Amino acid sequence: MGVMRIPGHEHQGPREVSLEEIRSLMGDCRLCPLGETRTNLVFGVGDPNARVMFVGEGPGRNEDQQGEPFVGAAGKRLDSLLGLAGLTRGEIYIANVIKCRPPSNRNPRPEEIEACSPFLREQIRSIWPDVIVCLGNFATQFVLRTERGVTKLRGQLYQTGHFTVMPTFHPAATIYHSDWLPLLEADMRMLGEWLASHPAAGGEGSDE
Repeated sequence: MGVMRIPGHEHQGPREVSLEEIRSLMGDCRLCPLGETRTNLVFGVGDPNARVMFVGEGPGRNEDQQGEPFVGAAGKRLDSLLGLAGLTRGEIYIANVIKCRPPSNRNPRPEEIEACSPFLREQIRSIWPDVIVCLGNFATQFVLRTERGVTKLRGQLYQTGHFTVMPTFHPAATIYHSDWLPLLEADMRMLGEWLASHPAAGGEGSDE
């Protein structure tokens, strides 16, 4: 299984900034109009030392109500898929490109992504995962800095600086496009194979 390297995508090293500090910096964010219409800001949740970070698009109605990503139907589907990669919800970190729900679940606008994405960039640098799983087009295009869609990019791994990146379908999309579910399942198995063949450096207890 080859990993495609992406030239010119070198990231700076990890930052000694905690997720709590990044969340505190966001505060009651009003950097874009979504701050006026949201119920809760949905920052992210999971293991701050996760080897695998999942990045979605933005909160939906359930996430907006509860202030946590992937708690609705898409979250249940994601939970069921994680086992294919040998993962549990407690072992990963999940965040979205934008932290506030767009009204009526419309697509996020470029200016909203521009205002919010620096916080995701800081989350990635704080967690410093080995693998970033991009769920859907918005996450894929942000992380890989591409205009190409996830349909063309999925099915293989990409290397961008330190990070191995796996673009795949958003679990919510497979609820409406059932033919995409086997492809998402195959990608999750590929992720599990990569993790099994790339053990964590230093093994357990390396969360300093």
